Amino acid sequence: MTTTDWSVEGNYFESCSCDNLCPCILLADPTVGSCTALVGWSIEKGHYGDVSLDGIKVGVWLQSPGNLTAGNWRLALYVDENADDAQFSAIGALWSGEGGGHLAVIASLVSNVLSVKKAKISFESTAEKKHLVIDGVGENEIYPMEGEEGKPVIISSPPLAVAPGNPITVHVSKTAKYTDNGIDWYDSGKAALASPFQYGPG
Repeated sequence: MTTTDWSVEGNYFESCSCDNLCPCILLADPTVGSCTALVGWSIEKGHYGDVSLDGIKVGVWLQSPGNLTAGNWRLALYVDENADDAQFSAIGALWSGEGGGHLAVIASLVSNVLSVKKAKISFESTAEKKHLVIDGVGENEIYPMEGEEGKPVIISSPPLAVAPGNPITVHVSKTAKYTDNGIDWYDSGKAALASPFQYGPG
């Protein structure tokens, strides 16, 4: 089987319904039984075959009924409204796992795709603040947790990660909300994570 050559890299962040530090990345159960999260990726550089994915933003709402590794997730995918048809199809293929790699590992845990839509997505990522807005659908605003001497709190090499190989900066959510597909979810003051990402077929 021939696999399409592809790669994407950039920055990602998320907030979820877990209290304080998310135990899911340590393969433990979510603190509130289930895990609900709003995740954003900003692709700084990428391609799927000969389709450029530079500058495309992606958003995902997901819910796992228990331990994340047990699967049975519900998921809704949102693709940057600036994506043309080829880019939209490429993102759909990658985030559904068709290209292999770590995105296929994530996709293998999903049992119910609620929707795949284009949306206006804004993605702000600085050392002081991270803010994702999926217009008319959801918002995620997080701030870094302050560690020793005001330094960021960093987690390295957890057994479960959205972006393996990258140190994760621990954040706290100010706002995490989602309203679509008959779902109305809101959280604040909960666990949040951020890191660079690099995905490919290997």
